Amino acid sequence: MKKRIALWVLAGLVLACVVAAGGLIYFHTFSPDRDRFPVRGIDVSHHQGRIDWRRVAADDVAFAVIKATEGGDHVDDAFAANLREARAAGLAVGAYHFFTFCRPGADQAKNFISVVPRGEPLLPPVVDVEFGGNCPLRPSPEQLSAELQAFLGPVEAAFGKPAIVYLTDDAAEAYSAHIAVRPRWLRSLALRPSKDDWIYWQYHNRGRVDGIEGDVDLNVLQGGADKLAELFATRVSESTPPETPRSP
Repeated sequence: MKKRIALWVLAGLVLACVVAAGGLIYFHTFSPDRDRFPVRGIDVSHHQGRIDWRRVAADDVAFAVIKATEGGDHVDDAFAANLREARAAGLAVGAYHFFTFCRPGADQAKNFISVVPRGEPLLPPVVDVEFGGNCPLRPSPEQLSAELQAFLGPVEAAFGKPAIVYLTDDAAEAYSAHIAVRPRWLRSLALRPSKDDWIYWQYHNRGRVDGIEGDVDLNVLQGGADKLAELFATRVSESTPPETPRSP
């Protein structure tokens, strides 16, 4: 009897290992359907270190969203080089701002506008709202909505496009229903989002791309090459304001 139980335990452990290994392989090799989502991109910051953008562009990467600023005064020290070199390599490029809960939205808008160049093609500006890496303050939905709108107004006026909002996990649960209606960047690792109301989908946070040492976030665009060209080149008319915020 004891021998039989030991065999059952051993079989259970082997099965668990097989399932775990299969799950790990699935996660690391997952890639959305290329027929449905042919346009691939990455998002980067100084954490990726020195990037060989020509090798990146040759590895099925069409666009890059690059960290520019954080809070009211921080500038990512790799932003200028990344933007310049990614553009030179032929990628459609854009910039994102990490929104901190501890600085007024208007101050953060000034920081972003002062750093990101205008007058040249750019993907829509992105504002990243998440709890990870943020200050410990947790504003109410009403407070965040007001401060985020104070950021979005000047930024959208400066760049002529509605911004894209990136929300993750707990922040999405807390704030998604209460903030300004804007195009969304969804994070859903190795699982297709249940809805299609997004512009970018981050499907991997430990991806590998030639030209980058270590992990990098992988994304797809909703739409094909024509949609990417539209986002990259089009400036919204001043007579067409962005949608108004949702009521808290």
